[in-house]
Amino acid sequence: MSSTVPSTSGLADTQTAILSFLTSKHVPPTGQWLDSVLSTLKPNASILGLQKTVLFRMLASDITTSVQSTTQSILPSDVSNPNTAQLLIRGPILVQILDIEDIGRSRWSQVEAIEMEDRGETTRGREIIRAVPTDEDEMQGTRSTPAVKTLSDGPHKLLLQDASGRTAYAMESENLREINVASSIGTKLILRNVNVARGTLLLTPSNVEILGGKIDAWDKKWRDDRKGVLKGRAGWTESLG
Repeated sequence: MSSTVPSTSGLADTQTAILSFLTSKHVPPTGQWLDSVLSTLKPNASILGLQKTVLFRMLASDITTSVQSTTQSILPSDVSNPNTAQLLIRGPILVQILDIEDIGRSRWSQVEAIEMEDRGETTRGREIIRAVPTDEDEMQGTRSTPAVKTLSDGPHKLLLQDASGRTAYAMESENLREINVASSIGTKLILRNVNVARGTLLLTPSNVEILGGKIDAWDKKWRDDRKGVLKGRAGWTESLG
């Protein structure tokens, strides 16, 4: 007999099962958020299906409104203090990515890469390659792009936020293969045993678990604004003519 959501008497059991599942993933929801999400789901869905759906919704949410925060599950108050030589954050602590900067490449080179991408170009060595739409692309409304690597290996600097809204900068001290400027804003990470040096979290594959996720509105704005932000950080100003 499959496990389904009863219309009335089993609702509390369903909520308990989903709460337990999310808590095991270190994303314990607030009661209000969970009630709101469950009210939109089909009452005859399986528990497994509900768990996957609610986790997906959680990873697409702003954790400052969807996740419970306790002193044990958030970043310490002095995490960004540059006068603290060293600090160990044991975790697990859930955070979301607010900003990503590739500090392995100059800001101007990143601006140029964005502009080339806007023109449908990329590079292989010193050669400029233009993506030319095929007849099939035209019919499907898509554009062919050469399979050329355009992302660097960093290191990357991240702006992270916990469930309380506290933010902190983090740096790759070892390459995180799934983190780059193509990563989604709103991506959720679990931090464990992270060293903090002078207000910056030092990330390695052994102390970061990448859950995934994306907050569409944040991600779109970040990508729309990225070229201008890079120019500003590089000291570029508009000519007054």
